Amino acid sequence: MNKMKEIRIEKVTINIGAGEAGEKLEKAKQLLEMITKKKVLVTRTRKRTTFGMAKGRPIGVKVTLRGSDAVEFLKNAFRAVDNKLSEDNFDTNGNFSFGIKEYIDLPGIKYQPDIGILGMDVCVTLERPGYRVKRRAIRKSKIGKNHVIKKNEAIEWVKKKFNIEIGSEEE
Repeated sequence: MNKMKEIRIEKVTINIGAGEAGEKLEKAKQLLEMITKKKVLVTRTRKRTTFGMAKGRPIGVKVTLRGSDAVEFLKNAFRAVDNKLSEDNFDTNGNFSFGIKEYIDLPGIKYQPDIGILGMDVCVTLERPGYRVKRRAIRKSKIGKNHVIKKNEAIEWVKKKFNIEIGSEEE
């Protein structure tokens, strides 16, 4: 197989939406730091919403993992969802995301009474070698249509790499 066609993980983003600043946000921040051992970023509202939240208010926390940290976390996250995903978890660009209902579903994580029960979203961004051309500062370029990761390629890659069952939503 062509080396430039190999799919790899660019990043894994773990997100917990708290809804508002305060105790729940602090607990979410504490939980993500405990699970990932990385610095947590507080996400803020972008503009005034129909829910009445003013711009710039903290509403959640996230952590981005790359490299071997991302792969290790993903293996545990897949165990938390019983190694099953749906085709609907994948987008047209081959990225995928899924939710973990309770953090205690992750292997090796014990219940923390001071945190309570929180769930999280796990978003995985896939790439191929050469994807840097769309992010570089000088002479940005588009990814060629034959080089873009398609949904079915991503599904096959996840099945092969992580031994995950992919089902359709009707089951």
